[in-house]
Amino acid sequence: MSAKKLFFHKFFIFLHFYYIILLGEIMNIILYFIIFISKTIELALGTLRIIVIANGRKIFGAILQGVIAIVWMCITGVVIVNITKDPFKIVAFALGSAFGSYVGSMIEEKMAIGNNMLIIVIKKELEEKIISIIKNNGYKVTNVEGCDKEKSILVVVLTRKDRKRIVNLIRNEDKDVTIIANNAFKLNNKKRHNV
Repeated sequence: MSAKKLFFHKFFIFLHFYYIILLGEIMNIILYFIIFISKTIELALGTLRIIVIANGRKIFGAILQGVIAIVWMCITGVVIVNITKDPFKIVAFALGSAFGSYVGSMIEEKMAIGNNMLIIVIKKELEEKIISIIKNNGYKVTNVEGCDKEKSILVVVLTRKDRKRIVNLIRNEDKDVTIIANNAFKLNNKKRHNV
């Protein structure tokens, strides 16, 4: 075999092994990405599941838990295989956990499931105006007599989706308003229903 042919033969063998190693590295990067995305999905669904159950939607929460269990089993199995030889799996798993929790809270905030009860402490002279604003937006208002003659206390139950908008409308009228928000549920014959 001539020197030129021998050189090309060794060069092609080198390229072959180089591409095999490169392909292995690319596959590892893809695997880390899959671990990260899967863990993100699992934690996002877990966060959402807790909020869904807290708002009385138990069947939907149970379905979400089934999906979470499947994702967890698959991803944990992938991470545990050869974990001592590839510690970057742990890093991808941990980063996916952190990001998944954040994504879950963002999804829940956008969905705004449930109702809130607002306790609104306003100046007495703005009482009628604020009541009118709330009623014009389709909500009922309860006026509670307080000890302070200069302040008025209003109670409103509204959907979480409307909370920010209504609070902004109230704050436009009274910059010094105090607003307390709580989750609200209607209790009826030992069954919990959203209002």
